[in-house]
Amino acid sequence: MLERIKTSAEAEARSWIADFGCSLASGDAAAVAALFVPDCHWRNLCGISWEIATFSGAGKLADELCQRARKVGASGLDVDTELLVPRRAVLAGQEVIEAIFRFETANGPAIGVVRLLPSSDAAPKAWTLSTLLDVDRISATKSGNIEPATHNRDFAKQNWLEQRRTETAFEGREPDVLVVGGGHAGISAAVELKRLGLDTLVIDRQQRVGDNWRLRYHGLKLHNKTPVNHLRYMPFPPNWPDYIPKDKIANWLEAYVESMEVNFWTDTVFEGAEYNGSTQTWMARIQRGNGSVRLLYPKHIVMATSVSGTPNIPTIPTIEKFVGKVLHSSQFAAGAQWRGKSVVVMGTGTSAHDICQELQANGADVTMVQRSPTLVVNVDPSAQLYDKTYLGNGPPVEVRDLLNASVPLEVVKASHRLITREVRELDAPLLSRLERAGFRLEFGEDGTGWPLKFRTRGGGYYFNVGCSELIADGKIRLIQASDIRQFVGDGLLLGDGSTLQADLVVLATGYKGQDHIVGSLFGAEVAARVGSIWGFDADTQELRNMWSRTKQPGLWFTGGSFSQCRIYSRFLALQVDAIEHGRLDKAS
Repeated sequence: MLERIKTSAEAEARSWIADFGCSLASGDAAAVAALFVPDCHWRNLCGISWEIATFSGAGKLADELCQRARKVGASGLDVDTELLVPRRAVLAGQEVIEAIFRFETANGPAIGVVRLLPSSDAAPKAWTLSTLLDVDRISATKSGNIEPATHNRDFAKQNWLEQRRTETAFEGREPDVLVVGGGHAGISAAVELKRLGLDTLVIDRQQRVGDNWRLRYHGLKLHNKTPVNHLRYMPFPPNWPDYIPKDKIANWLEAYVESMEVNFWTDTVFEGAEYNGSTQTWMARIQRGNGSVRLLYPKHIVMATSVSGTPNIPTIPTIEKFVGKVLHSSQFAAGAQWRGKSVVVMGTGTSAHDICQELQANGADVTMVQRSPTLVVNVDPSAQLYDKTYLGNGPPVEVRDLLNASVPLEVVKASHRLITREVRELDAPLLSRLERAGFRLEFGEDGTGWPLKFRTRGGGYYFNVGCSELIADGKIRLIQASDIRQFVGDGLLLGDGSTLQADLVVLATGYKGQDHIVGSLFGAEVAARVGSIWGFDADTQELRNMWSRTKQPGLWFTGGSFSQCRIYSRFLALQVDAIEHGRLDKAS
């Protein structure tokens, strides 16, 4: 019976893909539209034309597909059973037939993912379609033209280590691409750019690769499971824990940079850059750790300073009256030094909860201040349900990435609403206890949970690893910001006239996005030209200015989770490569 279902799914997928290929080749938009349900979506990731954009509705989808396919072609469509045998699955509560297919375009080999809605009395029609260029096949073609390394018969010439030092020094040459920020986002982009043959340099202000993780608070771990967070080409070992500690991930990033031969300058500050339209290059000002200043002239700059990289320190009336210590959460290192002290933590996101929990464990008297309702979800299993594409047995992570990236925004929302309902039922005992303690809860826009909160505002939620129970049990005091009348020298004067003593105030008030620093580094004109970064664009249904051309030639942005950087860095690299080979204009 199982084999019959598999064969049926494959036969239906093959039939649909054959019809789709013929209709697309003929440029018949009406025939293409007839293959889709009315409420359908096509997500293009540089697959047919260079845009990263989603188109919805059968008529618009068909028109856009045919218009773009006429320019680049889309031939040789065929099911790829090596990556995935077409199968029946469930997405956002809908039974679908899921298939991966390959095809060729003028821009290179490409991959598609389609999900068909089966019908008992008619041929299935497509609900979602995604198309993307195949960076692995494109890279393999490029590397196939490079002569393989052989033994150097002249032992007086530079050995590998000397060659690496020369390559990294960039003496007498300029990088094609300068990547600003050496966390997982910048490193992932650099690896993909180098693989396509682009001379790339990563710079970071920290003293050591991985310090952006290594130097954070004592108890930090990743809050989603290891299978979600692999790096391309060098997955984590199978004996790694479910949740990776900060120092372990920091050391792995350092090893990854070494193994992937990423050109990386630590202890280096990016002071800003100016674009020369005549030469189509940047003049970037770089300050090295020894105080020297160097000018670099890359063709492209990739900003990888995190979607939440600049501390957000809000204006808090009367805080200047407080005589104790005030730290932003990014400056908080460890709770042990505050044993026996009274600490107020302002904020209710993940960092605020983790810092409160660490302080309480080290014997501090801790008060959390809630400024706005916050989404709380148990780290396991509830928070992981949104990532179930990557968990359990199944295809390799490369295939899971294809499936994950193929889901358009509106379907993601529908799926996450269902998951959030399930999560609220699972977590109901904890959530009711929190509400009784006075904690104000919310569950994401239209009940879509935490992942879309991350993609719209970069935070505003907490994966519970024990702090919620401490709040519910009264072991961590909770007050609302509205309870505070003003700051005083030794703490907070509350609305009831009492004083809450404090030795330390931690501002766990989040971070500002990348658009905050564009003006200071590139000038007001460039900032206005680029516009907002991160958060969804209503027209494209994609994150604004991420991994794609901006209106400023040669300026790119990357960031986000490990899985986002693993998936989307390749499309950034493909576009930069296309520009360098004259196949794509520099600006959007």
